[in-house]
Amino acid sequence: MLRQIPEEPVSNAAVWCRRLGLFSVPVAVIAVALARMHAVEPQASLAVVGGAILVALVAILLFFAACVVIWQTGRRGLGEALIGLLLAALTLGYPAYLAFEAVRLPVLADISTDVSDPPQFSLSTAALQARQSYRPRPYSPDGAEAQRAAYPDIEPVVVDLEADEAFQLVLDTAKNRGWRVVDQRPPTGRSGVAHVDFVDRTLVMGFDDDITVRLRPLAGQTRIDMRSTSRNGRHDFGANAKRIRQFAEELQEALNEK
Repeated sequence: MLRQIPEEPVSNAAVWCRRLGLFSVPVAVIAVALARMHAVEPQASLAVVGGAILVALVAILLFFAACVVIWQTGRRGLGEALIGLLLAALTLGYPAYLAFEAVRLPVLADISTDVSDPPQFSLSTAALQARQSYRPRPYSPDGAEAQRAAYPDIEPVVVDLEADEAFQLVLDTAKNRGWRVVDQRPPTGRSGVAHVDFVDRTLVMGFDDDITVRLRPLAGQTRIDMRSTSRNGRHDFGANAKRIRQFAEELQEALNEK
């Protein structure tokens, strides 16, 4: 008579590692989707993301526990544990990148090409309506030195254009980047200074960030200053400096094509 050798049981830690890893991914995706659709407040979506991160971390702990159990008892479940680990790593990938940037960069969320006289956001009726009554925070000079040290390349852009031409160049470049115009003041009057306010959205969560651009006429040239600030949190993880840097590069590229 043939006797079947019973299979070794599966490690419970491995099973739960896979379950929690699988659960963390849709929770994170739902949080991002809700944030991008503006269906919930940013704090609520971040809380959901935090929950997904916590679940993923527990899954990773269970992976190591499963490895110990499988090594000591010979139970099955390594494949399930590896699946859980991969799913948890997928959930934690972008947050881990942000954590690295948070350690590497100073705590700043308001970056300006002119830290001595930063461009000011418009508080006109049209601007407040476009921002749904949100007022960007005043620029804090306390972060000026930290900005200079962390982002020495963030500086004004000077173009060989008259103010009205530079103003249109700024509008066209912002449009190509998908920025929404909040308010604009063309270069008129004695000073010839122009302002444009925009709203951009962050790459992953789709949170609104505020941008203002100031144009000052020079002799046959125009100086363009830009300020970019985050609405949520005290740390922008380098996003505002990156936005200014990319905008300056695209301005130069558009200028070279003229």
